[in-house]
Order: sequence, then structure tokens, then C-alpha cells
Amino acid sequence: MKQMSLARITSLAFALAAVTATTAAAQAPAAPAAPPRPAMTLTTPAFPDGDPIPAKYTQAGEQVSPKLDWTNTPPGTQSFLLHMHDPDVARNKTTDTQVHWLVWNIPATATGLPEGVPKGADLPDGSHQISASGPVYRGPGAPANGPPHHYTFEIYALDVKLDVAAGTDAFDTRAAVMKAAQGHILGKAVYVGLFKRPQ
Repeated sequence: MKQMSLARITSLAFALAAVTATTAAAQAPAAPAAPPRPAMTLTTPAFPDGDPIPAKYTQAGEQVSPKLDWTNTPPGTQSFLLHMHDPDVARNKTTDTQVHWLVWNIPATATGLPEGVPKGADLPDGSHQISASGPVYRGPGAPANGPPHHYTFEIYALDVKLDVAAGTDAFDTRAAVMKAAQGHILGKAVYVGLFKRPQ
């Protein structure tokens, strides 16, 4: 009988200690949360976000690529992927948008691209490029008879370098690059410019 009482007392003591510890933990002040990292940003001095793209950077002008800058690179970034496309185009009655510029394996140390990136599938910094016009930047070229198109620049920070070679077909290459990037995107930023050809 005494042993049962002692067992009960011991059990109650353990239960009381657990409740006390739980209450103390609940009352302890929580450690301050680390402030969230600032989101990636993408900018260009060529035109304000959401504004018309100057003719210099389009098929109505010199068709040179604009200078691009990005900031707030996430920790662990191993490469960048740039995707410029025209979401106002439905290619061949599909959800495919027009590939205006795809540049991948941009070095993790890069903070932007200069104006007038040269033509060529393989660039000096080890990155690769392609567009519907070939291994080169394809400037905006929306027709004059209609609303301006929304030319969208997207920069992705990846935790890998992509093992994808530059192909001859821009749409197949983009599909392969985007598939390889899945599950490796650490951050993203977007910038949009408007364009339609002059009357």
C-alpha cells in the first residue's frame, strides 16, 4: 500500500515538474526574429519600370540590349538566369510567349549586364544566350496597329549552374533551361517596359 502511494507521489511530482517547465517556457520572452532579407530588385537606367522602351533598344532602332542592374542577391547564389519575353504573344496558338532574350549561367558575382551585350551563343563570362532571332538580344517589335506590348525582364538567382547547352531552337532551349532551373530558384525580380512600333 505504501509502495503504491509512493509511486503515485513520484508520478504526481513528475507531472507537476513538467507543467512548471512548460509554463516557464511559455512565459519566457521569445528571441527577436531576424529581419527578413530585402527582396531582389532589377532596374535599368534606360527607362522607368512600366514606361515605354526607347526606340534605341527595339527593332525600330539600333536594337541594342539595355543595361541591367540587380541587387540583394540571396545567399548561396551560384548563377543568374535572365528571361526577357513578350507575354502578349500567344505563339502558334499555345501558351508559349515570344523569347526575346534568354541568358543563363551568368556568374554569381555579377550585379548586372552592360548595354549592348555582343552577339554569340557563348559569352566571355561563361554565360550563354539565345532568342527567337538567334544567339543575340531580340529587341521589342510589337506592331503599330494595337496596344503596346509588355516586354518583361525577369532575373532569377539560382543555387546551381545549369547544365544546358545553347541549342538552335530558342523555344526548346528555353523549355530545357526552365526545367533545369526548377527547384533551384532562390530569388526573382521583374521589370517591365512597353513598346509598339511608331505609326
